Amino acid sequence: MGYLVYNYYDSNCAGGDIMDFLNSEIEVSVRKLKRKKKAVKITKVIVLSVLLVLLLTYIVMNIIYNNGNFSITLDKNLYFSRGIVIYDDPDYKVFRTELYAKSVDYFDNISYKWLPDDLDNTNSSHNGDNYVAYTFYVENTGSDISDYWYQIIIDDVIKNVDDAVRIRLYRNGTYVTYAKLGMNGEPEKETTPFVNSELVTFDHIEQFKPGDIDKYTIVMWVEGSDLDCTDNILGGEIKMHMQFNSEFKEVDANKFKKKE
Repeated sequence: MGYLVYNYYDSNCAGGDIMDFLNSEIEVSVRKLKRKKKAVKITKVIVLSVLLVLLLTYIVMNIIYNNGNFSITLDKNLYFSRGIVIYDDPDYKVFRTELYAKSVDYFDNISYKWLPDDLDNTNSSHNGDNYVAYTFYVENTGSDISDYWYQIIIDDVIKNVDDAVRIRLYRNGTYVTYAKLGMNGEPEKETTPFVNSELVTFDHIEQFKPGDIDKYTIVMWVEGSDLDCTDNILGGEIKMHMQFNSEFKEVDANKFKKKE
């Protein structure tokens, strides 16, 4: 007696399972590829954003420090309404709203005892070994008795270099040396303390008569005898300006940020 063996095979059914499996794998691969492409795009955007921020920071800092460590600004109102001008060359008196002291690429710490005695005798920039010095004038070219305010403002500090910086301001031959308070909370030797971390000093000059001229010299250096003058401030920088206004201007402390 023979047996008839019949093997049932539905090609359509088996083929359908295979196709479904392949389609599923393809869909998974496509999704993975899309996610990978999306991740790559996001990474590129993040990298480009970081590079843009760094570039903008570099440009801003370059603009700030390429203009020198120190500048002088004049409120236009002082000129147009009172005839007050600033200049650094007595033979070239023209209206300018800004003057710039030449910067020093690098300077080491020194002692105030090493500074020349004639720092107030040269016009414009006259930097020396490890110090910045700049002489300029404020004149009343108007016809009325006037007044003005001046302020020395710290714009930017890197690595707390201001802890050891000295700023000497001459006015008509008489000078005062300014510094931050010492570690013990007391004034440093032979100095007057900064008003605060952003404002070095200010004053109101009254009875400024027609033809009157005030001569200013500003000197800046890092004082080697200061206990804050350590290796921690190596590579530090400071940027400041002296502004002349018709009224006292409040310093916006929120704009002042130290950089490590």
